[in-house]
Amino acid sequence: MDISTLTIASARAAILERRTSAVALAESFYQKIEAADKQIGAFLTLTRERALAKAAQIDAIADKGDPLPPLAGVPIAIKDVMVMRGVRSTAGSKILSNFVAPYDCTAVARLEAAGAVVLGKTNCDEFAMGSSNENSGYYPVHNPRDLSRVPGGSSGGSAAAVAAGMSVAALGSDTGGSIRQPASFCGVVGLMPTYGRVSRYGLIAFASSLDHIGPLTKTVNDAAILLKHIAGRDPLDSTSAEVPVPDYEREIEKPVRGLRLGVPREYFGEGLDPEVRAAVEAAIQKMAQIGCEVVPISLPHTRYAVPTYYVIATAEASSNLARFDGVRYGYRSPQAGTLSEMYRRSRDQGFGAEAKRRIMLGTYVLSAGYYDAYYLKAQRVRALLTRDFEAAFQRVDAIVTPTSPTPAFKLGEKCDDPLAMYLADIYTVTADLAGVPGVSVPCGESKEGLPIGLQILGRHFDEGTVIRLAHVYERARSG
Repeated sequence: MDISTLTIASARAAILERRTSAVALAESFYQKIEAADKQIGAFLTLTRERALAKAAQIDAIADKGDPLPPLAGVPIAIKDVMVMRGVRSTAGSKILSNFVAPYDCTAVARLEAAGAVVLGKTNCDEFAMGSSNENSGYYPVHNPRDLSRVPGGSSGGSAAAVAAGMSVAALGSDTGGSIRQPASFCGVVGLMPTYGRVSRYGLIAFASSLDHIGPLTKTVNDAAILLKHIAGRDPLDSTSAEVPVPDYEREIEKPVRGLRLGVPREYFGEGLDPEVRAAVEAAIQKMAQIGCEVVPISLPHTRYAVPTYYVIATAEASSNLARFDGVRYGYRSPQAGTLSEMYRRSRDQGFGAEAKRRIMLGTYVLSAGYYDAYYLKAQRVRALLTRDFEAAFQRVDAIVTPTSPTPAFKLGEKCDDPLAMYLADIYTVTADLAGVPGVSVPCGESKEGLPIGLQILGRHFDEGTVIRLAHVYERARSG
């Protein structure tokens, strides 16, 4: 059995038909991780004991002949911003290098309840702050398609684990594009649900009004399966929405003929790599051939999205990361003689350069005399961006764009230019600001063999249409 090509359905079927056991499958993936991850760096912590115990439970159910749960024995990886009880949870930061969580993230608990086997915690940019996975407090992640290039960020470890066949699927988080952009760079599917669709309980916060949890998978169908199991109201998260969760596997089988696809001119301007443009335009043409109607549209406030995002996100980060002070948990500097010195030294030694940059930016925009000029104004522009989407969705059923302006760039290429790094999120931050769902699905490759992603955005809580369009395109492209 070639485990690198397994999907959720085929992995479950192999266990159901007794062609393998859940324990044997988990052990096979650990062997793959041991062989491949030295070069890639996708995992920070492996949860072998917990995984094998869960796999043994699945095998016991199978031995009895009882019905297997829907994700029975499926090996999954979890981004290290989601806590797991009794497991080290670092958020990719040295300041949490010794933190062992006392409870489970809701999304993780729901996957395990459905029978999934969690292999380990994946590497990420520190506190999910980055577009390349070079900001990890431990080591960078390498793109499995080209080890000299970044996997995208901040969920680069999850995307790389799936792309390299070290897990069947993974969970990531998306605050400004951190699921969709690494999915594009690594050639996998990345789905960001509507804000509020998936509980954030147990997610180590970066920017609370922007953070989303979502799946990274080999196929759109696998993304639909995972979303079905992690979505839904959670009383432990006041921002999770009381909205019915459809059966996404059934949603993707609905016809797409006649659906109107908006193509915003603002996403096809200066800075878009010609190869990315060609691949995305070919994908749009393919969707037109399938029977969708292509409609030119405008999202006029798009040019303000990146500065708006980096005001709001850093302000919320400044507030959220204030709790990491060396007092109750996390790193504490041994050189501190006074309380104020302990705060200062612990944070200076524990946080990396990008986290410090964003904390300082956020503290500045929230400070007296600047709150109205920056943070309040950014929130007003955010409202305008949301209205752009609402107006567009009165005319179209979904919006199609490039996921990223370029394919994966070289490791180290943008480390010394934060602005260039931030602009890598130019096509993804708008959806986070508006809270709408989006997916990145592979749509081609550059001349160098680097993956290119097509982004499909939808109305609030209409993941069904987004997934359906992505699935139909994926099937048309592969067939």
